[in-house]
Amino acid sequence: MPKRIQAIKGTQDVLPPYGDTLRTLENTLLSIAHNYGYSEIRTPVFEPTELFSRGMGGTTDVVQKEMYTFEDKGGRSITLRPEGTAGVVRALLEHGLFNEPMPQKLSYITSCYRYEKPQAGRYREFHQFGVECFGASGPAVDAELIALAAGIFRTLGLTALRLELNSIGCPSCRPAYHAALKKYFAARQDELCPACLERLERNPLRILDCKSPVCAAIAEDAPIGLDYLCGACAEHFDGLKSTLDALEMAYSVNPRIVRGLDYYTKTVFEFVTDTIGAQGTVCGGGRYDGLVTELGGNALPALGFGLGLERLELVLRASGKKTPLPPPCTLYIVPIGEDALCKAAALCEKLRTKGIHAQFDVVGRSVKAQMKYAGKIGALYTAVLGTDDLSAGTVAVKRMADGETQAIALADFVEAFYAKILGCFNHF
Repeated sequence: MPKRIQAIKGTQDVLPPYGDTLRTLENTLLSIAHNYGYSEIRTPVFEPTELFSRGMGGTTDVVQKEMYTFEDKGGRSITLRPEGTAGVVRALLEHGLFNEPMPQKLSYITSCYRYEKPQAGRYREFHQFGVECFGASGPAVDAELIALAAGIFRTLGLTALRLELNSIGCPSCRPAYHAALKKYFAARQDELCPACLERLERNPLRILDCKSPVCAAIAEDAPIGLDYLCGACAEHFDGLKSTLDALEMAYSVNPRIVRGLDYYTKTVFEFVTDTIGAQGTVCGGGRYDGLVTELGGNALPALGFGLGLERLELVLRASGKKTPLPPPCTLYIVPIGEDALCKAAALCEKLRTKGIHAQFDVVGRSVKAQMKYAGKIGALYTAVLGTDDLSAGTVAVKRMADGETQAIALADFVEAFYAKILGCFNHF
């Protein structure tokens, strides 16, 4: 027998019933985003490598160590997307969405790829929900974006999350902060890891994001970026906090949040939990007002966040919360005999045209086995359809929750059943 082929390390197969559960979760996220005015966008799974090296920054761990990059048959350097934002900005510029009324609010569910050590809730192929907003510069939209993320967690029943904020300034005030960081870390450069030694010269802000315990300990006493904000950035950050106060949203200021990508400016934020160990960031984002310009467009304020679905599902389980489940089978028809089987097939097809989840036996089980299967899939109602039922022109529909039944004429079964599951059925 040939050797079986296994999935590549760091990937996973999504099997039933989790596939349906995941789709329900995705639909919940997109629906909440829609309530905030966000429309769905989809971009290709691979892009020119330059898009990410320019957009995310050459000093980031993602670009330096984690991207899946290859040369295609045309000799072009191609990269599987490691995150969603850069592709959305590329699409915005390529298709002229910046000419549409502002703000442009976009949401997506996308797969991403990073070559890193697999761990709980983190895979080399993972899935991300994200939102991006273009054309709004005031702090009110920052607060609205954060409120959107908080609304997701509230809807899912996740209360043990804390919101942490920071401002990392803008091109006007960040050079002074970089100089202060460089001076501080240069005094202890013999203790820094090799990666941070390189960051010291190119972008010392990245050292604050290093996962090395030694570098993290050194960074604890590093200068605080909030002390170097220019007047405009300080005013923006104060405006954000005031708006969050008005929304009665609890938060704490964490001056060590810098996020892992170079394109962030001003606001950065994270929703953090202690329920899944050290890797506790569930959602992160902020402003990237310079990214559109970096990728060839005119200056356009922008902000967004990303939320890993695998990480979210892990937090749901750790918090004892159930991922939203898809609706169960509404009606399962149990046919007895060939004539009843044909009738069951016809009835189910008509019910489905009404948007009703209907099933019937297609593997030739006994009546007892069919009823057991109906219970296993959580069918709300069952109907045993035999020769006598066909002759009488009626079938008894049973409500599985309490065993109550009612006879419904086969001639107008679809219309009658449709009306009853909308409310009438509960009163017979």
